[in-house]
Amino acid sequence: MAAMNSHDPRSGIALVAFDADDTLWRSQDYFDDAQQQFERILSAYVDLQDVGQRLYAYEKRNIAFFGYGAKGMALSMVEAAVDITEARINGSDIKRIVSLAKDLLRHPVELLDGVRAAVEAVAAQHPLVLITKGDLFHQEAKVRDSGLSDLFRRIEVVSEKDPATYARLFEEFGVSAHNFLMVGNSLRSDIAPVLELGGWGVHVPYHTTWAHESEAELSAGQGRMRTITSLQDLPTTLQELDLQSRLQPAPQGEWIA
Repeated sequence: MAAMNSHDPRSGIALVAFDADDTLWRSQDYFDDAQQQFERILSAYVDLQDVGQRLYAYEKRNIAFFGYGAKGMALSMVEAAVDITEARINGSDIKRIVSLAKDLLRHPVELLDGVRAAVEAVAAQHPLVLITKGDLFHQEAKVRDSGLSDLFRRIEVVSEKDPATYARLFEEFGVSAHNFLMVGNSLRSDIAPVLELGGWGVHVPYHTTWAHESEAELSAGQGRMRTITSLQDLPTTLQELDLQSRLQPAPQGEWIA
């Protein structure tokens, strides 16, 4: 993608980025279902009172080793199952847990209501990129099966969405933070890091969110964020933020491409 020479803050939003899972298509529902089935498997061995919390502790700790996505969840479930049951879990139940991960990797790509029309409307006015995290193979397959890949100039699968990652992407895209807008369901991954760098965000909450993505603090830049209930509202909201970005000077110390 060619660099976008949009260093002048009056040039408005020069690049719009979308998150993928639970922003464009369903994802967390399948992970929630897998966890419920995991808990049912372990119910034959232990009291279920805190199994979900204990599993999350393993998942959170293992992000540094396995990353995000179905494969990381599967390995965490196996490790948690062995530890929680004090190694009493039998091989057939371990196999059932592995099958849960395979089911996650096979689930269909189901676009959320109004997504195609909303993304097309934004693409008619702004260049688009897709920024998602998770297992590379799985995420690439979902993007392909979504039927949306033709609308994005670039697709980035990253290991983490933090300020350092976004700053690197700004440099690669040739865009300043003040001229960049991120659309996503996660405050932690999609909104907070971009606001911290001086960019813009549109938060589209999903009805279920993984606990890790709910751990977020918006310490600055909340005036550069909007929350909408559906992507169908995005084109209008984007117009408002684009105008605001032209009138509002870039924050002091903002990352500039």
